[in-house]
Amino acid sequence: MSNDRLTTLLEEYADLEKRMEDPSIHADQALVRRVGRRFAELAPLYAAHAELEAARADLAAARELAAEDPAFASEADAVAATLPPLEDKLGEMLIPRDPNDAKDVIVEIKAGEGGQESALFAGDLLRMYTRYAERHGWVVEVIDSQESDLGGVKDISVAVKTKGMPQGGHGVWSRLKWEGGVHRVQRVPVTESQGRIHTSAAGVLVLPEAEDVDVQIEPNDLRIDVFRSSGPGGQSVNTTDSAVRITHLPTGTVVSCQNEKSQLQNKESAMRILRSRLLAIAQEEADAAASDSRKAQVRTVDRSERIRTYNFPQNRITDHRIGYTAYNLDLVLGGELDAVLDALTDADRQARLAGDTEISRRP
Repeated sequence: MSNDRLTTLLEEYADLEKRMEDPSIHADQALVRRVGRRFAELAPLYAAHAELEAARADLAAARELAAEDPAFASEADAVAATLPPLEDKLGEMLIPRDPNDAKDVIVEIKAGEGGQESALFAGDLLRMYTRYAERHGWVVEVIDSQESDLGGVKDISVAVKTKGMPQGGHGVWSRLKWEGGVHRVQRVPVTESQGRIHTSAAGVLVLPEAEDVDVQIEPNDLRIDVFRSSGPGGQSVNTTDSAVRITHLPTGTVVSCQNEKSQLQNKESAMRILRSRLLAIAQEEADAAASDSRKAQVRTVDRSERIRTYNFPQNRITDHRIGYTAYNLDLVLGGELDAVLDALTDADRQARLAGDTEISRRP
């Protein structure tokens, strides 16, 4: 393991502990969240190091006793046997991890090929993530949505947030970051009278939610347009121009929100999404390896870029990035996603141990 990295992280933990104890920090709640999140992320590392140091101290004491009385030799051997697993555990914690793992996320789901069937499938994905979030005690907040005529979803953005500090720095991003990409469904649509199986797709984009300090946006870099909200079928929802479209001129990023009746609320929602998109763009530019991974997330909702297939006739789910297949599609759509996400997380861990940081979020 890297002693220099360990020393640096333990010093950071001690510094964060002092900052958390300083009453003045509570004047800035955003700062409290950032410091608390990082403190929680490093706490398991500190605990693992303390456990290893205690075992080493026990071994030294046992060896001293064994030197005086050979009867203690077996005890020293037993203590020595506990060290390698503890060293491996700490060494794994020292592998550089995704810096966004503790963050909350914004999930965008867009219907693609398949018309109404795609919109219905997008609605299924939304329910899947909502139920998964409920299982973990997370909060799901709809930021903006456009529903389809049959109760599906054309386009929706939701925030998924933990309650309090994420344990061990494992926030929503650490789990849902694998979901970005094109999801393909194979089933008989409700609109199909002949019973034929159709294939359609929906796109999912997962972004770590950015805070104000993460991204600096100059007001002069924004073009803000207002328009009248519309609902399913194109009918007008509001009689005023409350919907907001924000264009970030330097990057050409466009975000529209129309869910709220207030123009100000829609603007705040659009800015929230915009900050997260710009954070992802900045991270791509700063880290070529991360860029390769994030490019795997949906650019165009094209079935050829699929990361996962949901086959209803066979009750089968297949993740094409790691060759994962299971025949419990009904349970997965009901929110039991952990087995799939565990397999992806384990593949990421193995790749990091092997020194390959370009993990298999790529399709």
